[in-house]
Amino acid sequence: MGILNKILGNASEVSIEKLSEKYARLLLDDEQIELGFKLFRDVFMFTNKRLILVDVQGITGSKIEYNSMPYKSISRFSLETSGTFDLDAELKIWISSEDSPSVSKKFNKSINVYEVQKYLASKVM
Repeated sequence: MGILNKILGNASEVSIEKLSEKYARLLLDDEQIELGFKLFRDVFMFTNKRLILVDVQGITGSKIEYNSMPYKSISRFSLETSGTFDLDAELKIWISSEDSPSVSKKFNKSINVYEVQKYLASKVM
């Protein structure tokens, strides 16, 4: 099911140790990655200070965009759980006063989306 999830664009969890090693240069001295997910080549990480989106671009993947969103900029978020025929859950995040979500990520069934929602709520509220 791993390849199918990658093709469908569903996120799977990545170990904090791997992410910390690979993305240490993005982090502040007192910042730690607390949750991380991989979506094909892209990564999104929740740290103790912000949400970091890593967008790998191009065929070779040599061009990378790093998008940083402090939790104080998140105005709202929604969680849509998976159903009988819809196998993935979706998290949407709005930044400031935007009308449409700035971030939309799908998760496979192996991820406890309620824990992700709880984590985000603890940072935003």
